[in-house]
Amino acid sequence: MWEYTDKVKDHFFNPHNVGEIENPDGVGEVGSLACGDALKLTFKLDKDGRIADAKFKTFGCASAIATSSVLTEIIKGMTLEEAAKVTNKDIADYLGGLPEQKMHCSVMGKEALEAAIENYHTGGKKKHELKGKVVCTCFGVTEDEIERVIRENDLTTVEQVTNYCKAGGGCGGCRGEIEKIIKNIQGDKAGQVTETQPRWAGKLTNIQKIQMIQQTINEQIRPALREHGGDIELIDVEGDKVIVAFRGMCAQCKLTEFTMKDVVETKLREFVSDKLFVEEDKDSTQQPHNHRG
Repeated sequence: MWEYTDKVKDHFFNPHNVGEIENPDGVGEVGSLACGDALKLTFKLDKDGRIADAKFKTFGCASAIATSSVLTEIIKGMTLEEAAKVTNKDIADYLGGLPEQKMHCSVMGKEALEAAIENYHTGGKKKHELKGKVVCTCFGVTEDEIERVIRENDLTTVEQVTNYCKAGGGCGGCRGEIEKIIKNIQGDKAGQVTETQPRWAGKLTNIQKIQMIQQTINEQIRPALREHGGDIELIDVEGDKVIVAFRGMCAQCKLTEFTMKDVVETKLREFVSDKLFVEEDKDSTQQPHNHRG
């Protein structure tokens, strides 16, 4: 579905430096399973203060794995001062580019690096915290982060901001505020908000749609839920309405509504179609259905 460069494919299928360094000098953790992407970066310095080794552990898509892999390669041999100057654009450029909808993965890598450097300078005593007012409550994105991705990547539309840091990609309640931030920074360059283009260029048949929804659930959603003892089942697809049932711990969780909208629906809109919406079948029995597709 996405057009990936050969370098992205290589770092996805053969990721470098996977794992976690024992007794690291710096640790950076960003993202969350609830948001669909999470990254932990660790590094070790040599006697000259240069990064001798760097490793990563991530949960996310092919772009998240590839950007994390290449980040560890970029920063090896650098001083912390040099590493701090690495931008998300440097990461994407090293890979020969990324689909714009996946640029948030490069931003996540940059944030993990910053968190790890901050962790080193504080002797591991201070946990990395978001700075500034939270604008997007769905994904926990602050005004400072939105301003930075706009400036560093010359963004002019809300859709671009969503692609780079996910802000505005959930309920959409913060889109107006994001537009104001863009206008304050870009002035007349700020573009008009346009509807997000469908993720799939052609018209999907019902069978294709169901197959893609099931694949997205299996690969992008179910692993995160199972980490917490939960699961999800696709019950039916009626037009653009996707009916699901939560299983295990998710069935009793008070945050089911949040999970349904900010995890399940967001992932399906990202990987299948931005017209999809999700409803929970609360009357479904605990016995799994033999669903088509």
